[in-house]
Amino acid sequence: MGIAVVVGGGCSGVLATRELLRTGWHVVLVDPGARPGRGLAYSTAAPWHLLNSPAAAMSADPDRPDDFLRWCRQRDPRTGPTDFVPRSWYGDYLTETLRAADETAQGRLTVQRGRVARIFEPSGHGGPLTVLLSDDVVIPADRVVLALGHPAPSAPARLDAAAARSGAYVADPWRPGALDDLPEGPILLIGTGLTAVDVALTLANAGRHDLTAVSRHGLLPQPHRRPSATGSDAVAAPVTVTQAASAQVPPAQAVPAALPELLAAGSLAVVLRTLRRLAADTGDWRAVFDALRPHWDALWQGLPEPDQRRFLRHLARYWEVHRHRMAPAVADGIGALRERGALRVRAAELCGIEAADEGVRVVLRERHGGAITAPTFAAVVNCTGPGRIVESDPLVRALVAEGMARPGPYRLGLDTDPHGALLRRDGSAHPALWTLGPTRRGVLWETTAAPEIRTQARALAVALGDAGHDRAPIAECVES
Repeated sequence: MGIAVVVGGGCSGVLATRELLRTGWHVVLVDPGARPGRGLAYSTAAPWHLLNSPAAAMSADPDRPDDFLRWCRQRDPRTGPTDFVPRSWYGDYLTETLRAADETAQGRLTVQRGRVARIFEPSGHGGPLTVLLSDDVVIPADRVVLALGHPAPSAPARLDAAAARSGAYVADPWRPGALDDLPEGPILLIGTGLTAVDVALTLANAGRHDLTAVSRHGLLPQPHRRPSATGSDAVAAPVTVTQAASAQVPPAQAVPAALPELLAAGSLAVVLRTLRRLAADTGDWRAVFDALRPHWDALWQGLPEPDQRRFLRHLARYWEVHRHRMAPAVADGIGALRERGALRVRAAELCGIEAADEGVRVVLRERHGGAITAPTFAAVVNCTGPGRIVESDPLVRALVAEGMARPGPYRLGLDTDPHGALLRRDGSAHPALWTLGPTRRGVLWETTAAPEIRTQARALAVALGDAGHDRAPIAECVES
């Protein structure tokens, strides 16, 4: 049977591994962590770090949409489909999902602890690959799937070298222990997105109550709607666009009626106008966003390049705070911090970060009025969210340099064909190199959350097909 090497053991890696095992592949899952399945997002043990999606949306199994909800109810029978459970639960769930897939595969899964340094094509263009780990372990592979997840945050452009080296600057808040021993005094969070929300709650729970979060727009993520006591909306008959526009109707009716217009728009202005109308007509912008979730990629790909660039430059941040929302309990926690003055949110441009005797001096230009201030903080934490993998990941940089891959649109990720095969420098699809998840950002837009990655993993396994050719047993193929 064929050998597929999956690089990365987080959510993307586990879901890809599960699907490849289902179709008969031998899989080598390579990850530097001791417990594949958790990845960056789900390794936290903090009970205040909740999933950003309700339990009913997070199944790892496309054939069993309620799989995660059933798993949660084994842990707590009171869990409802609209509940937001701790992220650590999802890490446990992914670990158990991988274990179950291993048991079913009967010896076709090998978990190799390590970090992939290079990927080679020994036989030339399009042949089998050789995967080299940083500890010189060599793994031959018929297919390689890059399941790299989110890269660490990029450094701010105006970060002084002395400040970067100081113990007062935290480059990656998700590095284990990164927030444990910060100097006493006020702390600045660069960014106001979900990472900043997580960090603010963590620091507040550690007794730090002088926090400032800053970003150009000063926008926090919107909260999810609290679950209705009456349950889900009843199913009703379809309506026309005219009917949908004439009165408030459930989004489950209004969105399908408007979908042909949206998909045919080919214009950012038309898409925005239709979204505003849907939000007004239904009275529920959250439900409109959720109903359109399966169609965001088609809408993104239907925009001409100038409109895509305009969206990235002017609207992406507004889209993010409406699409990637806080769990209600998390929003309550952030609201409480702001009410008592423990967290302040500022809209300002970051103009410089410099080392100072008493900590770090940060130069800010206020968004409203343009006033320039230079407050000093005891510590600064980079909460800008994931960086750009084509610039930060050594393996990805090597693949691009060798022409085996190329950056995707706007350098947000890697370029792929519709199934997830990497595109070489010349634009041809590589038959043996594939990817899924956040690495496809740019080609796709909605590609970072578990439901989309689950769908991509199934499609990728189908595209790779059944592993029908013979190979030596996998243990004989891993060389140290």
